This record gives sequence, C-alpha cells and structure tokens, in this order.
Amino acid sequence: MSDRDDPDTSETHASSSDDVDASRQDGGAPSSPDTSEDDSGIARTGGDSVVIAARRLSYWYGDVIGINEISLDIGPGVTGLLGPNGAGKSTLLKVMTGQLQPTTGAVAIHGESVWNQSDIRTEIGFVPEQDAFYEEMSGREFVTYLTRLQGFEIDRARELADDAIETVGLTDDRDRAIREYSKGMRQRIKMAQALAHRPDVLFLDEPLNGTDPVGRHEMIELVKQLGDEGHTVVVSSHVLEEVEQMTSDILLIDKGRVLADGNIYQIRNMIDEHPHTIFVNCDEPRRFAGTLAEYEDVVSIEFVSDGFRVATDDPNACYSRIPELALDRDVRLRGMTSPDNDLSAVFRYLVE
Repeated sequence: MSDRDDPDTSETHASSSDDVDASRQDGGAPSSPDTSEDDSGIARTGGDSVVIAARRLSYWYGDVIGINEISLDIGPGVTGLLGPNGAGKSTLLKVMTGQLQPTTGAVAIHGESVWNQSDIRTEIGFVPEQDAFYEEMSGREFVTYLTRLQGFEIDRARELADDAIETVGLTDDRDRAIREYSKGMRQRIKMAQALAHRPDVLFLDEPLNGTDPVGRHEMIELVKQLGDEGHTVVVSSHVLEEVEQMTSDILLIDKGRVLADGNIYQIRNMIDEHPHTIFVNCDEPRRFAGTLAEYEDVVSIEFVSDGFRVATDDPNACYSRIPELALDRDVRLRGMTSPDNDLSAVFRYLVE
C-alpha cells in the first residue's frame, strides 16, 4: 500500500494547437514542448537522458521581459544556473516548477507538462530565494506540514521530515520556532522541506545566501552528493565561485537569455577570440619575455614586480610553450597562473 494518500486529482491536458498564446487565451495549459525540433539552438547540460525539456520559454511581467525564448534540455546531475541579479534566473526556475505559466513556450519534466499538473509536482523539490514560513511553527512542524501536502500520511510525513532535517544538520534545532532561526538555519530548513518527499528533481534558488562558511561548505557537499546519487539538480547563483565548487556543468543567463551552456571548459573554447592572460613568475623576466614575444599568438606583455603578464590568442599553445622554453633557455620558472581559468572570466567575456 502506498505511503501517500490518494488525492482526487484530474489531469489537465493541453491544447494540441501549436499556438501557445491561443491556449493561454482559452484558459488552457501550454502543451508539452515539441522535442523533435532541430537541437542546434537548444542549451544542453547534465547526463545523457533528458529530464527537463523546455522550448521557446518566455515570460513577461507586463511590458518587462523576464525570460526570452529559452530552449533547453537538462539531464541528471548538477547544473549551475549563473547570472547577475535580475538576469531572469528566479523567473526561469518558477516557470520550470510550474509556479508561473509561461507567456509562450512550454516545459516538461519526464515528458509531462509542469503547468497545472499536480502529479508532476510530487517529483519536484524547490528551495525559493525568498523566505515564506509560518514563523510560529517549529522547523519539524513546518517540514512535516509541507510533506503532508505532498499526500503522505502523518506518521510517514513526520518520519520523512526528520530524515530530511537530519540530512541538512538541523536535528538539534528542529523543535525551535522558525522565528528564532538564523538566516543560515532558515536556508537549511528550506532545503529540508525540498528534500523530505524525496523528489527526483530539485530546483535551488540561491541556496547559499546567508550561510556561514561551515554551512556553505556543508550545503555545497550536499548538492554534490545529490547529483552523484542521480538526482537532477538545478542550482542558481550570482556568485560564480560557489557554483564552480558544485559543478562544471553550467548555463549562463543574462537579460532573460541563455548566453552559453555545457561544461565550463567547453564554454571557454567559445571565447578563444579574446586574448587570455597568463602570469609568469620567473627569474630574468625581461629576457624570457623577449623570447615569448617572438611568437605570433602573443598579443601583449606587461611587466609587474614579480614577473610579467602575457596575453595570448592561443592559450593552449602558450601554456605548453612556457615551461618548454624556460627549460630550453635555462630560466627558472617559479610559477604560471591565469585569472582566465575560472568561471568569473568566462562570464565576464560572454556578457561584455
């Protein structure tokens, strides 16, 4: 017998028309996305199978655009949704979780449309950026209550809530009123309510906001663990270094559009037209820099107190060349680093 109560729900099927706007006007739900179209313009992250599929998603706040013509396929694992504040990350997450009806387009999870489909929501866990608590409840009561809303009987809901609260490291404080919680504890209890009903798909909107260094590390490790276990996790952040610790699979979004997608190192290949900077720390920097300057890919050289910076149009060749030349010219190479190796550089190149 199932742990869940059997809610009396009826499926709402979308219009078969290709005109999504027409279905909006008729009060119907957008249809599931047509995944048979050419995939050349579709952002792709995650594992081989497609769990989340969206096609031509747009959402307008009156005359202001929130997201604009986004098409994507997301598979299992952790996908980082990166962008500055106001880029459209929260709007995209709310549309993908069925909280907002898209102005145009459609999104599906496991092939089922998310809009106006109560059944699919049992497979989704969501951590909102903004707090929305019953402040007088304890953490345990809050998570149990929300788990009950997923259709679980009271005893099973309490058991699942306790497991989730333990997972996020809040067991000792589970019986305290939420109004007494710190910002970091509030983030943990939001994560607990998203995990309690054991969904396959998780959407986390800025989950590290307000966490202390220990809590931040533990949350990052939990997200990585969920991805390793086969969950599909979409985590948004405007802090690039945080996401870099959780995953190398990313979507870059700005002004409501996806700028780039995939593995961070694949995305870096897209920006090879921009010179890459390499800092070289060595003895005899002027002599060694003169040797490097003879190569066509070297754009510029700037001397600093403990070495020099070289800008190159061919970073892979330059990275290989520097240690080889240092050995050949009998130059002592103390170090070689690049500020263009992190996500911050990639994002900077793509939004400028």
